[in-house]
Amino acid sequence: TVLKTTGTQRMRGGSTLQENICSRHDEVMKMFCRTDQQCICYLCSVDEHKGHETVSVAAERTERQRELEGSRHNIQQRIQDGEKDVKVLQQEVDAINGSADKAVEHSEKIFTQLIGLMEKRLSDVKQQVRSQQETEVSQVKELQKKLEQEITELKRNDAELKKLSHTEDHNQFLHNYPSLSALSESTHSSRIHIRPLKYFEDVTAAVSEVRDKLQDVLRETWTNISLTESEVYVLLPKPENMTRADFLRYSCEITLDPNTTNRELLLSEGNRKATRVSQQQSYSSHPDRFTRWWQVLSRECLTGRCYWEVERRGVVGVAVAYKNISRAGYSNESLFGHNDKSWRLFCSRDSYNFWYSKVKIPISGPRSSRVGVYLDHSAGILSLYSVSDTMTLLHRVQTTFTQPLYAGLQFGWSGVSAEFCELK
Repeated sequence: TVLKTTGTQRMRGGSTLQENICSRHDEVMKMFCRTDQQCICYLCSVDEHKGHETVSVAAERTERQRELEGSRHNIQQRIQDGEKDVKVLQQEVDAINGSADKAVEHSEKIFTQLIGLMEKRLSDVKQQVRSQQETEVSQVKELQKKLEQEITELKRNDAELKKLSHTEDHNQFLHNYPSLSALSESTHSSRIHIRPLKYFEDVTAAVSEVRDKLQDVLRETWTNISLTESEVYVLLPKPENMTRADFLRYSCEITLDPNTTNRELLLSEGNRKATRVSQQQSYSSHPDRFTRWWQVLSRECLTGRCYWEVERRGVVGVAVAYKNISRAGYSNESLFGHNDKSWRLFCSRDSYNFWYSKVKIPISGPRSSRVGVYLDHSAGILSLYSVSDTMTLLHRVQTTFTQPLYAGLQFGWSGVSAEFCELK
């Protein structure tokens, strides 16, 4: 009877309270079995859950609450990153639209100038042709007039000679002949050499040649414009669809800058390899040198599209960074991936983690001693790969790089090494 009364009283607390009651022992479930992942009462812990890992419900809630907050933090960070990416993409849209508007405006201006120039040249050609036409016609007409006058005179002379030839009186004929016989020599016309009717064919040929040359120039220019348009699409590739052969087209030779090398790093293999050593090296003082963290940057400045591979032995961070990253002290400002001036893939023995601005992102992927890095600076793409017989994308960054980048390496304990591979 007592048990029934207790059960009834507990049920009055509402459905939530009823759900917290063990259906087997009718006791409040104040414990949590981690082995079976369920809430239990204290009688369960000594009965069917005996020997299992158990904690109080409150302790388990605290642990799960901590994990929940961590998950929320990660989600909120991804939301912030996503919102930043949306803004960056909107800026890119605005930049594309602005650039396109300027290109169209500039092209209209240039072509208007070209059209004006062509119209001016056409006017000049027409004026020159008409002027030459007037000169030539005037000369021909003047010659034509002279010939017509000469013909008239010749006809008159012929009529006089004809009249003389019909004179019946011999004495009269002989009297007039001396004066009329000279009429046949009074004009001295010469044959007119008519040129072929090709007066302005040289003009037509010259204009046609200009047309052909202009077409060639425009055709070549259009080809360049088409290539430029194609490059726009190349600037926005999908690296995850590229093969290693595709990446090798952009392979670049990278060497390490001795002036940035931490004193506990030893360079070798033509400054392509760095090894963490226990004894400090006698490097000269230089403002670019990392003084605390075991880090080093490349000598080469990286812009455009670049690809390189790093062969590592041990715990190594593969990074890219701006030149103005801090070099001194243990602060986050000088550690790759712990500021907004660097990005780092941290490769340990059995895991990957990507770091940027002090935010860690756990990365899953096949373990490999070689890491491939693809950078498309203009497109703001940084992709990291696990390289073995195949390439597996580990992580990809889409951002806007505001400065040229430098390849970087960061080391763990003594004996760890990494080398920039010579890619054939």
